[in-house]
Amino acid sequence: MKPLYCLSTIIVIGIAASPWATGACGESSKPAPDAEPTPAFDAAIPDAGVPLQCVPVAGTDLKLQEVVNGLVEPLYLTAPAGDDRLFVIEQPGRIRIVEENALLPTSFLDITNIVRDTGNEQGLLGMVFHPNYANNGKFYVNYTATSPSGDTVIAEYTVSANVNVANTTGRILLTIEQPESNHNGGMLAFGGDGYLYIATGDGGGANDEHGQDGNGQNLDSLLGKMLRIDVEGVPYDIPSSNPFRSGGGLAEIWAYGLRNPWRFSFDSNTNDIYIADVGQGELEEVNVQGGDAAGGNYGWKIMEGTECFQSDSCDTTGLVQPVHQFPHTQGRQSITGGYVYRGVCLPDIAGRYFFGDYAGEQIYTFEYGGGAISNFQEITNSIDPNSDIAGLTSFGTDGFEELYIVSRDGKIFKIVAR
Repeated sequence: MKPLYCLSTIIVIGIAASPWATGACGESSKPAPDAEPTPAFDAAIPDAGVPLQCVPVAGTDLKLQEVVNGLVEPLYLTAPAGDDRLFVIEQPGRIRIVEENALLPTSFLDITNIVRDTGNEQGLLGMVFHPNYANNGKFYVNYTATSPSGDTVIAEYTVSANVNVANTTGRILLTIEQPESNHNGGMLAFGGDGYLYIATGDGGGANDEHGQDGNGQNLDSLLGKMLRIDVEGVPYDIPSSNPFRSGGGLAEIWAYGLRNPWRFSFDSNTNDIYIADVGQGELEEVNVQGGDAAGGNYGWKIMEGTECFQSDSCDTTGLVQPVHQFPHTQGRQSITGGYVYRGVCLPDIAGRYFFGDYAGEQIYTFEYGGGAISNFQEITNSIDPNSDIAGLTSFGTDGFEELYIVSRDGKIFKIVAR
């Protein structure tokens, strides 16, 4: 089992070191001329089944309920809106389906033949369903490729006529050269604007060592960034409001100054973006900003958290400061970003942001508003008194925005009322 110690830093846009926290410099590239086209959508997706049924439970006393085990190095879970199934990605290159608390024997997608996962932070790292998945059957994955070796690939796939199986031929949207095996980022999410956001690490190694000043501050590199593209183009289009569309940097860049933003998310009510950025050697951080805050500089490697990096002083003018950070104590060294709870089963925790640390296996929550956090709590011992989590690789949400935790040892837990 690969260690995830590089995965640290939460950002509601933020910076930190993550279990997957080292990346490489690279430019976007078009699909190769001989790339196979995406197959046409074969059939309308059948009704996913009976909608989630729950009686809303008052109170904030929570526990973890095991949903399934037996997965191989699971890193993330998600689901299309209104779908009763869970889709779990396994690092070697598979997407598995959990239906009625059982793991289906056949993978939804198996691309292990093109995924490189020999590095601790390599593999199939992220996926997201198109907002109109029910009609077009499209979803997107983020993986490190066997060829070019270790490079990040963003690709589009489609579901087949069988609702539980995807077509195996995809369409490559974007390839990013990776100089090292770590700091690959990996998260994908659609914002409220309908565009695809892509988190990339700084290219790997330590201290953002690639290039004269590192990749985080280099606007001619796609590494150490939050990218935003329009997937309706061929291979994609650049949104008109991207800050560098007209020059000054690569057009795909939406925000920069990140080290390894392993997991980020949007609050579905406010469209605020929460980014967990894994730190270098001292601090993990969470940053939060409005979803329309294009062009933000999150500071790496000028700063790590709120501290100047390897310097007694630095120019912090214009840098986005984290709303929360924590030091590398209590075993913590790899932040795992989560979600603002917007489900219906636990109404008294609505609006609380959940996040944790991969290495220390802690779980935290806070509320955010007016540019500051409130009601910060560590809930590790109360929600998980038996220490069931072994490596908190990710949080995830189902098709009804209920909240889950992914454990590196192959288990999925749902957050429920005690």
